[in-house]
Parts: sequence; C-alpha cells; structure tokens
Amino acid sequence: MYQPNFNNRFEFGINSFLEEYEYQSGATSPDVPQALSVNKLLYKAIYEYNNLDYNYQYVSGFKSQLNVQYVTSTSDDLPEFLIGWNDFNYYKRVGQRGNWATRVRLGLSSNDETPFAPFSVDNNLNIRGVGNTIDRGTGAVVLNTEYRHTLYEKGWFALQGNAFVDAGSWRNPGGDLGDFGDADNLRVFPGVGLRFIHKSIFNAIFRIDYGYGISEKDGQGLVFGIGQYF
Repeated sequence: MYQPNFNNRFEFGINSFLEEYEYQSGATSPDVPQALSVNKLLYKAIYEYNNLDYNYQYVSGFKSQLNVQYVTSTSDDLPEFLIGWNDFNYYKRVGQRGNWATRVRLGLSSNDETPFAPFSVDNNLNIRGVGNTIDRGTGAVVLNTEYRHTLYEKGWFALQGNAFVDAGSWRNPGGDLGDFGDADNLRVFPGVGLRFIHKSIFNAIFRIDYGYGISEKDGQGLVFGIGQYF
C-alpha cells in the first residue's frame, strides 16, 4: 500500500491459493474430470481518490475507487480471468439535516459462459429488495441514489430516514454490450429506510431498507445491515 498524499491511495497485491473440485452427481461425460485441484495466482491493483468530508452522519465530497484483478491458473480446464470495476461516489449536504448520496458502479470481466459470473444482482451489494443473488453477469452498470434526512438527534444518538432509487443492468455471461439495454436485464427498485446511528463510534449504523420493484417480474423485500449502504 502506498499513499502519496491525503487524497490518493494505491494498493498492489498477490494472492496464491488452491481450488479443489470433486464430482458429486449428475450427468457427465468422459471429457469432464471427476476431480480437479488447481493452483492459482491473483494479482490485484487498487487506486482510490478520496476527497470526502465527514461531520458525524453527514458526508460531502467525491470519491472514486478503481479495482482491477487478474487470475491465472496451472490448469487449462480453468481459463485465465480478468475483472475490473470503478465506483464513483458523490455526496452533498442539503440544508442543516439533509444529505444527498449517489454511487455509480461500472464493471466488466472476462466474458465466459459460466453460471459463476462475478457480478451478481443482490440485496446487500447493489439493488435493495431484489433478493439474495438472483442473477449474475459479466458486466454491470449500477446507480444507487438516496436522500438522507435526520429525523431526530440528541447527544450520541441520531435517527435518520432515507428515500432511495436503486437501478442497474447486467451483461449476460457470453453476451454482448447490447445486453445492458435489454429490458430483461434491467432492475429498478425505489424504496425507503431508517438509520439508527451512534455518533461517537465511526460507522456504527444499523440500517433497515425496504425496496419495491417497479416491473411485474420484480419482487420486494427488507434489507438489514451495518453501516451506510454506500
């Protein structure tokens, strides 16, 4: 890790790991191995620009984080893999008690036809109310935007309400960039939530969000978590 100044930070890393697979059941063929043990190397690089200003539960400023990973293996059965994404976060104070927050994520990966594509559609990652890992893709364009308003504040405690819209689209495994414009891949979930905040402990926030899908194929749901969603 290297931080040349207060706003910029670089990280570089190497991870060596072993993946093992064992056949359980189901249809197979002579070309499919019954077991597989593969050594892998993961190379990672992160660049972060952070110009955020914190005042208890209020945040203002801009932050960008680029994450790139490359995985190589010792077996031809598991191909090399590349993934990269960038999160852009923007926060603005609105009056004395309001805070507008927005996150945009752009990501692409190796476009293999696999059920284990890296970008997932999930409650706790990108679309509140959608469900737990309901779909996967090899590319993602996600927008999360919300207005936060402090409803009650006294001493160490604050209660914050929020109204949000989460929207995103994904590229299907093996698909093309046109998948981002396909209505079947689009998810839009507006909703509301509450934040219970301990002001004396950084990021000690318990959150509850309720999201509701605007199309007939989408559902609804409650999402619980620690810390702000983004």
